[in-house]
Amino acid sequence: MTTGEPSADDSGGPRDPLMVVSIHDVAPATADETARWCADADALGIPVSLLVIPGPWRGMALAEHADYAGVLRARAEHGDELVLHGWCHQAGAEGRAVRRAVGRAVARGAAEFAALDEQQAGRRLTDAKAVLAALGLQTAGFTPPGWLASPAAERALARAGFRYTTDHFGVKDLRGSRAARARRGFALSHRPGGTGERLGAAVMKAGAAWATRRRGLVRVALHPDDLHRPGLRDDTLRAIEGALKAGARATTYGAVLDAAAS
Repeated sequence: MTTGEPSADDSGGPRDPLMVVSIHDVAPATADETARWCADADALGIPVSLLVIPGPWRGMALAEHADYAGVLRARAEHGDELVLHGWCHQAGAEGRAVRRAVGRAVARGAAEFAALDEQQAGRRLTDAKAVLAALGLQTAGFTPPGWLASPAAERALARAGFRYTTDHFGVKDLRGSRAARARRGFALSHRPGGTGERLGAAVMKAGAAWATRRRGLVRVALHPDDLHRPGLRDDTLRAIEGALKAGARATTYGAVLDAAAS
């Protein structure tokens, strides 16, 4: 990383430092972990983007737990954002072998949309939207599991009416003839239990501080399994607090897209 003058957005104009804190893998099976992260966000006075898995995952499915849908509706009314996070968060045998291999290496088998063709992706999106609609939940954004989606999957997202998606490197606007980068910002997350766990925690703290100084987009991704490793929660909260103290304004992915378009 280098220092220098504050950077500009893709249109060349100045930009304010923004921060999106996203809670991944939101589902009935991780209700307790999600509630804990939400409580931390509430204590900091910041909104979060909740990445919802509507299909079967870890032995449970959202359609079978209408009470949990009520929790999500309440969070949305509170000011949080609901974002679709795939269908079942599990990669299958579809698509080209190279894409599947990349998905396994990067996302530990969770890269559900990394190798899908447009029809395959469209079916999963249709199923996901139907579950959300039946439970009174709405979303216009999509973050693929592992931040990996094939170009065909992105076309399916646009056809399904999604406004934006995200990848490892930022937020992409889907409303034009082709997906375009609306705001750049690298996703910072932990890898709990791996050999690089402590290094990842240090990178999160340093990356959040660097992006704030650069007046960029700070993206902090929280996962349920982070809470099962001693110290990762504290490391994460320190990174968020540091960015806030340095002037980053906490917001949601949808608001980032709106700001980029204004």
